[in-house]
Parts: sequence; C-alpha cells; structure tokens
Amino acid sequence: MTILAQTTRFIDSGQPFCVVLVLSAEGSTPREAGVRALVGADGRIHGTVGGGVLEAEAQRAAVEACRSGEPAVLAIDLTGDEVAGLEPVCGGTVRVLVDPTASKDAEAYRAAAQAQGERRRGSLVTCVREGPPVVTRVTWHPEAAVSPETQAPGQWVLVEQIAPMPQLLIAGGGHIGQALAAQAVLVGFEVTVIDDRPEFSDPALFPAEARTRCADIAPTLASMETDAETYLAIVTRGHRYDAEALQACLSKPAAYVGMIGSRRKVGLIREALLALGSATAEQLDAVHAPIGLDIGAETVPEIATSILAEMIAVRRGREP
Repeated sequence: MTILAQTTRFIDSGQPFCVVLVLSAEGSTPREAGVRALVGADGRIHGTVGGGVLEAEAQRAAVEACRSGEPAVLAIDLTGDEVAGLEPVCGGTVRVLVDPTASKDAEAYRAAAQAQGERRRGSLVTCVREGPPVVTRVTWHPEAAVSPETQAPGQWVLVEQIAPMPQLLIAGGGHIGQALAAQAVLVGFEVTVIDDRPEFSDPALFPAEARTRCADIAPTLASMETDAETYLAIVTRGHRYDAEALQACLSKPAAYVGMIGSRRKVGLIREALLALGSATAEQLDAVHAPIGLDIGAETVPEIATSILAEMIAVRRGREP
C-alpha cells in the first residue's frame, strides 16, 4: 500500500495520527525533500524519513502532536563531528513537518491516492505557515503542472509530483519469474506475471500483491497498456517464447525492457528480428540483454536480485 493510500486509511479510521513530511534537506542527509511517513499516536511509524536520530526525533514529536493536535516544524541538525558520540554525523540539516491535522485535507489526499492507483499524474501541494501557530493546507492539482504561490518568510510551499507506481510485467512464471515477483513487491513495484501454463500462473506461487494472467504471453503483452513507468522482464521457458515476447514489447512505451539469456542466444534473437524487419537496431540496443547486472549471480534468487538491481538503477537514474 502506498503512503498516500495509507494516509486515507488513517483518515477514514478516525484514529489520531501525524503526517511526517521532509520540507527541506540541505547538505548530506538520509532522505530528500518530499519524503513522507505516517506516525500513529502509539509512535509506530509507517514508511521512513531516514532512520536514526532524525526519525526518532520525528516520531517523538509526532506522538506529542497527536496529543496536542497542533502541527510543528522541526529543524534537525545532522552536523555532529564526533564519530564516537551520539550526535548524527551525516553532515546536513533537515526541516520536517509533523502534522496531526491531515484529516481536514482528506479530499486532497483521497484524490491523490486515487490518481496514483489509477496511474494518473498530478501534484500534491503542501503549504506551511510556521506561525506560531503552525498552519498547514494541502491541495491536489490533477494533471497540469503547478506554479506554487510565492514562498514568504516563515512559509513553506512543497510541490510533490505524484506519478504512477512503477509497473513490472514479468513474462514467464517459472522459478526466476517467481523469485523476481517476490522481491519486486518489496521495493514498490506493481507486479503482473503472465504465463500460458496454469501451473506457472497459479496465484499461490506469487505474493498476494502480485496479479497473474494465464494466457499466451506475446499477444497478452502486446495488448496491455504500458507507460513510462513500466518495466518488462522477459524470463520465459525458451528462446522462441522470449523472442516473441520481445517482439511484442519493442514498440511499447516502457522505462525498461530486459530479456534473459546467454550472449549467444541474445545475439541470435537479435539477428533473427533484424532479418525479419521486426525490429530496428536502435530498438534492440535499448534492450537490457542479457538481463540483470553482472554480479556473478548463479542461483535463482541471485539472478532475480541482479535483475531487480538493474531495474532500480534505471528507476533512480543510476544506470551503469
């Protein structure tokens, strides 16, 4: 469940809770501006704003804010210089909003969560007047870019671009597909596994969060909607199925397309598709094949880890 969906669940429950939001981060800090978490009145945190002293201080302040009902802005210094001491030594400063009044902005949070769930884009704008008292207002702006109001002294305006969750389509429900699905849901991918064999598209083989489809792989891939947040992993049971799946993916919008196989197999499939006129050299050059980072992986879980690591590198703009 995304942090926005969790926010609406907290609001609907009527239980006291705080939105914890990083408003600014300067220097070396654990997380960047826009990172958010939720803290219940019992101090339990959902999500993270960076761990360590930063998170502990935010949790402490959130519990107090749940009692008082008053928002607060924390200025947390992480520039300690004694490694053996207790002060954090990351080297930066962070300002964090602790807001127990999110329920008043239920409409905005609900709209943002719904848009994210429906793979639509928009902007969530948080305005904070430091006061005293601290006053917050959250608004939702669908689709169009937002020009936030000018920031005045003692006022913060944070614009968060809300994008669809990354979608991972796994072609092939064999051992690697199963291991990849299990790891991918843990890092926030919406996973769909496609296999034409009932015994390898059985939902019992995959995490509860994953969807499965028992259908011919290539036609199903060709018919599915994809976008710039879609990742495609081709790990079928044979080179013919891999080639057909790859051909179905090449003209679709995607952040990542990867295909399993030895360099020889990849080269043969490339030559065949070029000879048939089914793909251009430019399209094939963009495919990650052999799939995954070269970390010397041998076991199925290791191979799945190498694939997911490569996807994360692409997602975070750190592609090697």
